Amino acid sequence: MNTIIETERLIIREMGQNDINEMLALHSDPEVHRYLGNKTITSRKKMEQIINSLVQQYDDYGVGRWAMIHKQTKAFIGWTGLEFVTKTVNQHQNFYDLGYRLVKTYWGQGFATESAIASIQYGFDQLNLPTINAMADKENGASNYILKKIGLQFVKNFEFEGVPHHWYQLEKAEYHQSEVF
Repeated sequence: MNTIIETERLIIREMGQNDINEMLALHSDPEVHRYLGNKTITSRKKMEQIINSLVQQYDDYGVGRWAMIHKQTKAFIGWTGLEFVTKTVNQHQNFYDLGYRLVKTYWGQGFATESAIASIQYGFDQLNLPTINAMADKENGASNYILKKIGLQFVKNFEFEGVPHHWYQLEKAEYHQSEVF
């Protein structure tokens, strides 16, 4: 697997079929999916399909959701990265969406923030993106806090699959002026 980014505590690399067991454990946890429509994934075949689509994103757009590996322990702790979204969400289509998901034992330790900052830097500095977007369930206080903390600007409320969400955006010019990066 190609390493994309290294941070102080993380190796962020492409995902592959060797990550199926860890991804299945992550996505079958109901607490992890609490603010994601409570749609856990328990099928190995479905997870294989998801990982194949992630790999296709790397080929098609040069970016995607990447595995987060704890540098010190080498443990898979979740995923992070930018996804090129082609379907319409909140009246937006063909946009780059920042996302992250962590195994519960790594919640509250700053890994989501660290990986999100690295993903944004990659998007603006390596891919020269003009804008990065993100969304979070309105009730997901932790994720909304992280997105604001790293400099994304709240734009509006909207409904996603019948659930109130917040829409965030960061422009490249704002990124260059931010003290976060």
